[in-house]
Amino acid sequence: MSANAEKEETEKSENREKRNQSYQEYVKKVTPKHSVIKNCLKAFVTGGAICLLGQILLHMGNTLGLDEETAAGWCSVILVLLSIILTAAGWYQPLAKFGGAGTLVPITGFANSVAAPAIEFQKEGQVFGIGCKIFNIAGPVILYGIFTSWVLGVIYWLI
Repeated sequence: MSANAEKEETEKSENREKRNQSYQEYVKKVTPKHSVIKNCLKAFVTGGAICLLGQILLHMGNTLGLDEETAAGWCSVILVLLSIILTAAGWYQPLAKFGGAGTLVPITGFANSVAAPAIEFQKEGQVFGIGCKIFNIAGPVILYGIFTSWVLGVIYWLI
């Protein structure tokens, strides 16, 4: 290899190294910083507020004379309805961004995961919009939930 070829190869290598370094600095600058403790506290407070609302609804149902099972059913229906209303109004997404897993874990998160695609794709029609896209987010949850319960049922049956 000639001296010129070696010099060019060295310059290319140095340029690559500089680009990689500047790219790494750019990535560091634009990557959001997250505090795990802060996110956990926000999820705890948000999920706790949803559960508190559920307890209030349950207590109100009992106060109105409903038995425990009927009150729990109405509580679930109302929480799902509130979640769908908040999703349609565009308020659930900012709440989920703030509360993280605190909004995703309860029944309200599941209702949001079904309602959001239905609302988003309704303009594509009943069949190809809502019908095809409604379970984009919730579908895997349903699939793996059913599959896991089936596997556990077989294990339970074998034991």
